[in-house]
Amino acid sequence: MSNTQSQACCNTPAVVSHDYKPKGKYIDVAGMKTYTTGPSSAKQALLVVYDIFGFFPQTLQGADILAHSDQEHQYQVYMPDFFDGKPADISWYPPDNKEKEQKLGEFFKSSAAPPKALERIPKVLEEIQSKNKDIKEWGIVGYCWGGKIVSLSSGKDSLFKAAAAAHPAMVDPNDATNITIPIVLLPSKDEDKEAVSGFEKNLKVAHEVHTFDDQVHGWMAARGDLLQENVKEKYEKGYKIVLDFLHKHMPATRMTSKM
Repeated sequence: MSNTQSQACCNTPAVVSHDYKPKGKYIDVAGMKTYTTGPSSAKQALLVVYDIFGFFPQTLQGADILAHSDQEHQYQVYMPDFFDGKPADISWYPPDNKEKEQKLGEFFKSSAAPPKALERIPKVLEEIQSKNKDIKEWGIVGYCWGGKIVSLSSGKDSLFKAAAAAHPAMVDPNDATNITIPIVLLPSKDEDKEAVSGFEKNLKVAHEVHTFDDQVHGWMAARGDLLQENVKEKYEKGYKIVLDFLHKHMPATRMTSKM
């Protein structure tokens, strides 16, 4: 499996370590506040599923990177607020005491129960598509909890053409047997290695797994401390890998110029 990156993907813009100013805007989609970025002329779109901490600067910057990095292959990117303004508190992580464990456990059973998000995704895509008929195909990218949503959205009759999961939570090898679209995984040092290995073995589709053994769970999203040079470097590398994979499995279609 080749780890080479396309030349276009190596042009990822410089990562901002602090006080990032998002390039996109917020709109309403299916009753949810949704961050959107990228040119409206792009014929391909990405649904980005954030981690349990919601709209963090690192995650918004990641969405902008996905949308704008390659001038010849840009995406419309949409990130809905599946938690309706009530994300998890980042102070709960890592869950190193009983109180944090309890709060996280309750959150995953309620607001973050996967079926709640899964049932909203078709409505999100349908509404966006109704207002932008130029979109020809979709990919999906998820972080942590969002990685679980990615796996569960990539099965039979998936609405997506390709998928990416960064430091995925709740990795279950059984999910992999149902996946029908190309997928790339970027596990951190904190994911269960046996579960990740079993997941990869059960995949029957084109796939890549790039493990970042020196990064914590969440480094490409809310928990990425971009003031640390090593984290910033691996953050940028992770997005290059994701973009290269998406470009490979979602070949560019010509954008329509809109005056």
